[in-house]
Amino acid sequence: MRTEIATLGEFGLIRHLTEGIELKNESSKYGVGDDAAVLSYPADREVLITTDLLLEGVHFDLTYVPLKHLGYKSAVVNFSDIYAMNGTPRQITVSLGLSKRFSVEDMEALYTGIRLACEEYGVDIVGGDTTSSLTGLTISITCIGDVERGKAVYRNGAHETDLVCVSGDLGAAYMGLQLLEREKLALKDADGDVQPDFAGREYLLERQLKPEARRDIIQKLREAGVQPTAMMDISDGLSSELLHICTQSKVGCRIYEEHIPLDYQTAVMAEELNMNVTTCALNGGEDYELLFTVPIADHEKVAEMEGVKLIGHITKPELGCALITRDGQEFELKAQGWNHLGE
Repeated sequence: MRTEIATLGEFGLIRHLTEGIELKNESSKYGVGDDAAVLSYPADREVLITTDLLLEGVHFDLTYVPLKHLGYKSAVVNFSDIYAMNGTPRQITVSLGLSKRFSVEDMEALYTGIRLACEEYGVDIVGGDTTSSLTGLTISITCIGDVERGKAVYRNGAHETDLVCVSGDLGAAYMGLQLLEREKLALKDADGDVQPDFAGREYLLERQLKPEARRDIIQKLREAGVQPTAMMDISDGLSSELLHICTQSKVGCRIYEEHIPLDYQTAVMAEELNMNVTTCALNGGEDYELLFTVPIADHEKVAEMEGVKLIGHITKPELGCALITRDGQEFELKAQGWNHLGE
C-alpha cells in the first residue's frame, strides 16, 4: 500500500510521524506542536548544539540503504558529535526535504529509525519541518545536548606528551561501503535473479548502515576520573581528525601503525579488494569512534580501559604529524579522508 504525502499535507505528516512522543529529559519543557520547542537548562550546565545535513546521492544511496537504517544513522551521527564534546545529547529537531517519489510509508520507516535511536540514547524529538524537494531526499538534524559547566572538551586542548587514544576499531565502515558498492555493481551487471553475497561480512555492513555513538566510552572516562584534553569523533577518517586536533592545539604527533585497532573482517575485506588496510583505517571515515588525547599521568587508567587503544603521543609542533610504520619508517600524515565538497 502506498499513501501519497499530499493526502496528509505538511502539518498532517509531521503530526502523523511524531504522535505518541513522550518527552524524557527534564530540560525538554515543550516539544512538537507549537511554533517552537521550549527547553530549560540549569545554570551549572552548558548547552551544546550540532547540526548535520545529509543529501541523497552525496551522503547516502537508497539503492542499498534501508530508510529505517538511514533514520537511525542520521540521528546517531549527531549524538556522536555531542559525546565528542564530553556531553550528553538531550533533544533533536528533524527537517526533511522530500520529492514526490516518497510515500507516507517511506517516511514512517525513516522515522521509525529516528525514534528507535532516540529511545536507545534517551533523546527527545522536539521539532522539525518538511518541505518538497526536487532532488530526492534531504535530511537535516539538529541535536542539542548539555555538559557540566567547564567540562566540555574541545579540539584545541592537546599538549605535548599527551597520549593519543581511539575507541573501538577503524576502517570497518569504509569496508562496508566498498562491499555495498561492489554488490550494487555486480547486481547491475548480472542477468536474472542474483542475490548479493554478504555472508561473513555482517559486522562491516552494520558499521556502515547502523553505527553507534560511543556513549559507553564517555561514561568509562568519567567513572575513571579521566578528562580528555582534546576529543573528536571519527567521521572523516583518523588522519583528518588527528590533523584537526594537532592544528587547533598547535602541536605535532606520532602514531604507530602496529597500534591502530583493526577488526579481522576489515583486514580480510581489504585484502580481497587489494587495498591497504592501514590506509582504509586512516582515511576511510564514518567509524564514529572517539579520538582523544589524555595527560600522560592517566596512562594506566586508559591502558586498562576496555574498548580503548593507545595509538601514539603528542609532540612539539615542529616535529609535525607522522605515522610510524611497522618497519619503523616515518610518513607524514595527510588528510585524505572523504571531502564532501571535493571533486
